[in-house]
Amino acid sequence: MVATGPSLKDFLDADFRANPEYELVLFDRLSVERQAILAGLKDDPLFYGILQPRGPSDLTIKAVCQETALLFLTLQTAGPLPAYLRASLGENCQRTVAQLVLDGVLGIADGQTFLTRSAASALLFTAGARAEPGQGRLARLSIEALRYGQALEMDDAGKLSARLYFFNRLPATPAWLRRFPDSGAVNRYLKLTEGGACHQALLRGWREMSPNAQSGGWRMWVQTREPGPGDRGSSNYKLYVSPQCDEVPEALAAIVETLSRMPQSCFKIGSDVYGLLRPDKIIAYFTNFEQLEEAAQKLYTRLQGCSVQGVPFSAELAGDGLLSWGMDPPRAQRTHGYQEQESWRLWLSNRLALALVGARNSPSGANAVEPWRFALDRMALEGVDTATWTPRPDIWSDPLQSREAYADH
Repeated sequence: MVATGPSLKDFLDADFRANPEYELVLFDRLSVERQAILAGLKDDPLFYGILQPRGPSDLTIKAVCQETALLFLTLQTAGPLPAYLRASLGENCQRTVAQLVLDGVLGIADGQTFLTRSAASALLFTAGARAEPGQGRLARLSIEALRYGQALEMDDAGKLSARLYFFNRLPATPAWLRRFPDSGAVNRYLKLTEGGACHQALLRGWREMSPNAQSGGWRMWVQTREPGPGDRGSSNYKLYVSPQCDEVPEALAAIVETLSRMPQSCFKIGSDVYGLLRPDKIIAYFTNFEQLEEAAQKLYTRLQGCSVQGVPFSAELAGDGLLSWGMDPPRAQRTHGYQEQESWRLWLSNRLALALVGARNSPSGANAVEPWRFALDRMALEGVDTATWTPRPDIWSDPLQSREAYADH
């Protein structure tokens, strides 16, 4: 599950400058309305304030920590990176500075000018070493999603993120709506009604979560047995099972049987026609990758030959995209400081959307790259192997961050 990162040039001796199109505003000095929108960020002890465009701009608002704020203030006058930054960031310095340049916080000197965002890519990445598309059904599907997002030419990153997140969801045609007009029809189809085979299996060792304890559009079950010492902890590792809709009952039965014989776990399935038509229609949760991998191997044996829909922006495991995985980020890595915890795919789609919008609106030039390729570069710096969509083990441990907020979108 090890992810590799992009190869960066040795650019740390270059001159840098804080982007003059941004102004840094302390949280306490924001308007009452904006303070209310970003109120959740106050719980973060490292939060300083926001970077906001000085005037009409395609730049997005960024919520920044104290370290980013100090660097931004230090580089109001162009010059080399301060020595304290290299000392505090160590081996993470190159990657973190590259992130700040690609996000438009800093500019890097190119002769007498300072380049930022996609225009700076050629100054940061070693030639021929930028993130490239991978092989496999899900890798190709993910690139199709990014090209689709680029073609939409949307400036609203939140709406674009939703388009990326739901890419490869089947349309709810009149035929599907007639087939599954309500939850009862879905339950009968999945054999979840009283007396149904799946319902009977779930009575042995499973408890359904109450509707108010789970997100809308899902039904979730957890095992009733007490967890063992190795099963405790957050269940951030998620296994996606993505059969075509006609084969969901067989897949669900295999999941219940397989997980019933494994340590503590839980799973959820779409509860209505829209849930069944989404690619990530069945998701199982685990406390570590080893448990997830074991479950995937057992399910692959049971589900060989099952037709595949495929989940974009997930790491392919087996079955030509039938089984894939992701890892939900901790709460501290929310794109919005005021939102609930993001899922793995929502975390990705939010950042990919911001990269697409930022690249499309970035000043063009000889160094600029296509927005979808820029999005791959940006996610590679975040710690995602975009050839496989596998997260690096230390993906959320960077000491310096620049986080985006959609306060004005």
